[in-house]
Amino acid sequence: MPRPACPKKPPNVRTEGAIHVDLLRHGEVAGGACYRGRTDDPLSPAGWEQMWAAVDQDSHWRAIVTSPLTRCSEFAHALAQRLSLPIRIDERLQEMDFGDWENRSATELLETEPERLTRFWQDPINNCPPNGEPFDAMRARVLNAWGDIVTHASTTLVIAHGGPIRIILCHCLGHPSDKLMDIDVPHAKLHRVRVQTRCDSGIQVS
Repeated sequence: MPRPACPKKPPNVRTEGAIHVDLLRHGEVAGGACYRGRTDDPLSPAGWEQMWAAVDQDSHWRAIVTSPLTRCSEFAHALAQRLSLPIRIDERLQEMDFGDWENRSATELLETEPERLTRFWQDPINNCPPNGEPFDAMRARVLNAWGDIVTHASTTLVIAHGGPIRIILCHCLGHPSDKLMDIDVPHAKLHRVRVQTRCDSGIQVS
């Protein structure tokens, strides 16, 4: 797998009484763009390059938490070995189950189910894919996982998917769930959440 020289790492925020959690979406996936929720495809070679470019060898992380799906977990294990970090797999960080739309492209669905796909795009909270996972169920499991991550009070790297990361960021920013898709989560993009550990403090996202 590609392993280029490590680039400059993101700013290291050192604030007394605070930890930070970095949320990293997986890179490009083999097989092209489609509704890939529980379909367990690996990263493409370009995806591996994207992920190594997003992290730094001399990291400040104390632990890694990852989705069990291959496009997240394979890189997570490689990075954990490289940095000698403990790693934990959390099933709750999996992407939405897209049901009958699994492994189908938007182009294909626009031909076969245009009205249903349009409703999903306009209001994914109330229009889940046929036989797919309801949004409220997904949100509940993801935020349960997030609560456990924060409770451990350790500077952590979380490697997950676009949907769960948007849910966490939406929650931390105090945005309503219908603003979920306004949050841009590209492949291999780090988002930092700084969590104050004192009772009179809050959460910051960068």
